[in-house]
Amino acid sequence: MKLQYIALPCALLLLAASLAGCGAANAAAATSAPISYSDPFAYCAAVGNIDAPGDTYAGPEVPESVAQGLQVALNAPDTPLEILENGSSWRCMDGAVYACFVGANLPCDAKANTDQTPTQEEIDFCQQNKNADVIPAVVTGRETVFEWRCSDGTPETVQQVFHPDAQGFLSEIWYKISPN
Repeated sequence: MKLQYIALPCALLLLAASLAGCGAANAAAATSAPISYSDPFAYCAAVGNIDAPGDTYAGPEVPESVAQGLQVALNAPDTPLEILENGSSWRCMDGAVYACFVGANLPCDAKANTDQTPTQEEIDFCQQNKNADVIPAVVTGRETVFEWRCSDGTPETVQQVFHPDAQGFLSEIWYKISPN
């Protein structure tokens, strides 16, 4: 019985020492602030791939450096930065900054639609326009990667005109932005 009495305090001492070590580690973790980025290029280098800036990005919604990069990518040096800052999205792909300007209703924040199954809207359109050469984007959705037409009242794809990038967005409307 004496052996049990000695073993119990030793076990308690080991447990107390272990908890003290964990407490110190937890206290250190709690006092260290999470890493935050205000530079989109450093942010993307750190996160790799993300569809939109997350909680650890602390800079402006669309940084001036991204708007300037879009001016270059779009070959639109006379477009005011304010317009690009207010009408653009950016994200990270493979550690780099990519940006898209909404412009003429471009679906910057939507993933590419690669489905070749006609929607009810396309079916309705083709029943009213039996042999239309083109089904307009207002009917197909701007996210589709295909050109659509009507053939004897049935929607069909003509050809693929856009391509999804590695994250599923329309690659033709997203531009890799280089730091100044």
